[in-house]
Amino acid sequence: MNPGLGDMLRIFVVSDATGRTCHTVVQAALSQFNTSQVEVVTLPHVRTFEQIEAILDRADRTGGVVVYTMVAAEFRQRIYELGRLKGVPTVDILGPVLTRFSDILEVSPLAQPGLFRQLDQKYFKRIEAVDYTIKHDDGVGLATLDQAEIVLLGVSRTSKTPVSIYLAYRGWKAANVPVVLGQPLPEELFTVDPRRVVALTINPDRLQLIRQERARHQRSGALVEYTDPRLIGDEVAYGVCLYRRHGWPIIDVTFRSIEETATEAARIMFSHFGAKRDGFSEVLPEI
Repeated sequence: MNPGLGDMLRIFVVSDATGRTCHTVVQAALSQFNTSQVEVVTLPHVRTFEQIEAILDRADRTGGVVVYTMVAAEFRQRIYELGRLKGVPTVDILGPVLTRFSDILEVSPLAQPGLFRQLDQKYFKRIEAVDYTIKHDDGVGLATLDQAEIVLLGVSRTSKTPVSIYLAYRGWKAANVPVVLGQPLPEELFTVDPRRVVALTINPDRLQLIRQERARHQRSGALVEYTDPRLIGDEVAYGVCLYRRHGWPIIDVTFRSIEETATEAARIMFSHFGAKRDGFSEVLPEI
């Protein structure tokens, strides 16, 4: 058959998952040929020998080609055998890659359909979490604060932002709200499930050193109060008083790294809710 001479070539894209990966490869390949006489038919979720036999029969009747991504070796073998028997051209997209990787890694593939799509979904959830966290940094975006999976509270320089970003890169929608001496907390905070709020505190002496280091790179009269040890002590005490009044768990970040603080915040969430809303079961899903 020569599609360029007027016959329509049907390509059956067969997959044990969604078929999107195989369809993308086929379209990429077809873009290299100057012909419109091709019809691509995607057949997803093919997971039985009966389905495979029906597809090969259809391809045989219509003079089609079968292109497939099947993780189960027995299904790939069956398509290959039926293709040879019926004279139907077949193209195995995934099999050679799995075989070669298995040789290199010296381990058998999992043979679970849809794993790539699951990873892809986790990736996009992670991107969504990062976007949310950036838009809810330092008290911004209060109107949608109730969508956060974790809300961090703390006075200035208690690592709220870096901890939030660390959590976001591991799939958590994290927001943070500053605690300012003498100022009430935003009303929107009290629309959030209180179990999702985590407070950060720090030793006043350690906080003073951190703020002094930051002050060296800035010139402002306000920095005098910002680094004043008495006012810093008052700030920290004010924050702790608020946290205890509302029953929010407190994490002392004085001797904790960003990773350790984020892990503890995540553990607190798991103690309240178990698995995350999106079904992640890890305490901190790795990138």
